[in-house]
This record gives sequence, structure tokens and C-alpha cells, in this order.
Amino acid sequence: MAHGRQLPTETLHSIFLHCNSHDLATLSLNSQYFNAVAERALYISVDICEILSANNPYPERSLRWCQSLLLRSHLFTGVKKLRLKWQSDPESPPRMSLDHVCVMLNRVLPNLTHLEVLDLPLGPANVLLVDGPRHAIERVVDHCCFPRLHSCTLGADWTKGCRFYSSILPRFLATLSQLHHLKLTDCRLLSPELLLGALPELVSFRGTPIAAAALLPDRPVQILGLCGQDAELTAQVLSQLILTTTPLRSLDLSAISLRPATLRTVASHFPHLERIRVRLALRHTLHYALSGIRLLTGLSSVLTSFTALSLLDLSPTMHTGYGHVLSEDERALCVEWSRACPALRQVIFPSRSTWTWSGADEMWDLVM
Repeated sequence: MAHGRQLPTETLHSIFLHCNSHDLATLSLNSQYFNAVAERALYISVDICEILSANNPYPERSLRWCQSLLLRSHLFTGVKKLRLKWQSDPESPPRMSLDHVCVMLNRVLPNLTHLEVLDLPLGPANVLLVDGPRHAIERVVDHCCFPRLHSCTLGADWTKGCRFYSSILPRFLATLSQLHHLKLTDCRLLSPELLLGALPELVSFRGTPIAAAALLPDRPVQILGLCGQDAELTAQVLSQLILTTTPLRSLDLSAISLRPATLRTVASHFPHLERIRVRLALRHTLHYALSGIRLLTGLSSVLTSFTALSLLDLSPTMHTGYGHVLSEDERALCVEWSRACPALRQVIFPSRSTWTWSGADEMWDLVM
């Protein structure tokens, strides 16, 4: 251990950052010096995933982490990344309230002022709350301020009767001046008035169409992912999504079962998209007489609206009932689509096969 003590703390810390949590725990037992350095490396990035059930209703590891950190206040500013993911066991869901766990988290989080990444998908927490009207996420982040945060994911399971977000969420978001990436998985209502001047550096957002309509106007969002229902993509919502200060470049609709007619409406609002990922609801197509890959031929008229589209990703589309696909059929579609959209350079089909345009050979090639 004498040789280890001769290493500068910064060097030892850099080495320890490449160790897993088990190795760091072992190293911390070797000496007081190693313990001090390993402890900081151990807490710099926290990733806890727990499945809650009727027999294990509480996120025990999350609670132990909170208790441990409260006893080590000198490590507060060392935590850079925090991910707590709770999931409910579908066969034996938990039934106990998680109020006290949310309270414990709220005792810890306001102290983590150097946090850069916060990921809180809290699963059943909002369903199992008993005390008060506040959403579980709002209980956790209330009075928190993370000036260095650049990536944030917030959400919980939602069902009828669950608590909605209040003014606490937009008040929290208003403190995140350096935030680049935001994901709100269960936010169904967000007041634009409460967000004036907030999130000036936001580059990407993922959430419901309604939340996106409140967040995107007057912000430099270039990457958007939407989740929810096809019917939520109304003309009114889409007209708000185009009000970003920079053109939207990438759109992910893989979490929505999208009708071809809705995709046409989307294309008319976002002609400058460069990448789009879509899960088509082919069962709703008007081409009932067609079968197999020919169901996709109707996309040509949609693709004419895109002037800069280089990537068309259809891989999330269900492959069931799609039948056996011949590579020449896919190549023919690529040729047809590139006539409608000359900027197209890559296509990923529901079969997961990827085709790219070879400028040198002036043909579409299957990527093996």
C-alpha cells in the first residue's frame, strides 16, 4: 500500500473511476487513503434499479443510499450522475405507500448541487402515494436547484386517478439554465406561462405531444421524441411544435402507433426534417387490397413533403403479417422513395434491414 500512497490523489482517482462498484468497495478496505479516494469514486455515479413487489414493496437500495449519503455530507458535491429506476412487478405489484421514500429523497437531492445527470423513472411511486395532492416527482425535486444539470429524465407510472403535476415542476425546470436534454414520460399538462424564459439551452425533448407543445416554442430544440396517442397530434399541437428557434432536425415517433394520414400531416408541418423514426399502424391503411411490403408504397406521396430527409427509420413498425420480404422489393421501394425525396440516403425497413445510397455507384446497397 505504500506504493499506492505515493500516487497523487488525482491519479489514483482517475484509476478508480474505471473500477466497478464491487472493486471500489474492496479497495476502500485496504487503507484510509484508498478509502477516501474510492469513496468519492463510488459516489460520483449512482445507478440503482429496483423491482418492487408485494413481498418487497420498498426500494431498499435507494433508501440505503440516501441514509449513507446523509452520513457523508463531504460527498454531496461529488455526485455527478444519479439514476434511480423503480419498476412494479406486474405479477405481484406493491401496495404500500412510498411517501416516506419520496421524503427521504427530498432530504438528499437539494444537497447535490454539482449534479450533471438526473434520471428518475420512479415507476409506481405516484400510484402508491397517500399523503397530500402533490405528484411523486414533485415531492422529490421540490426546492432543488441544479445549475450544472445538462440531462434530466422525470416520470412515474400513470393511471386514472393519479396526481397531476402542479406549478412545482415548471418552477423546478426554470432553475435548470444549462439543461440540454429533457424527458418527461408522464406529463400530460404543462402551462407555457410558467415556463417563460426557462430552459434556454434545451436541445432535445421527449414526452407527450401536449407537453412538447408547451415546451418547444422559443427554444432551440432540434431533437424531439413523442409518446402517446395518434389522436394527440392535432394541427393545433403541431403548429406549436414548429415554433422552435432552430429548425427541428430529428423526430422520433416510435412510441406512437401512427396512421399514414397522420404522418402526412406531420410531413406538411416539418418539411426540413433530416431524420424520422416511425411506427406505422398499417392496419389502418386505406390500401386494404394490398399485402406484404406493397403496403408501404403509399409513402411516396408523403415523402415528397420532406426536402432534407436523409434517414427514414421504419424499424419500430410491427413486422407481423408483413410476410416474407425479398431484398429486391425493398430496393425497389428505396428507388421509388428517393425519387419522391432526393435527399434520402438511408432506409431501415420493418424487417430491420438497412439500405444506404451509394453515391459512387448510384444505387441502393443492403448493409450486411
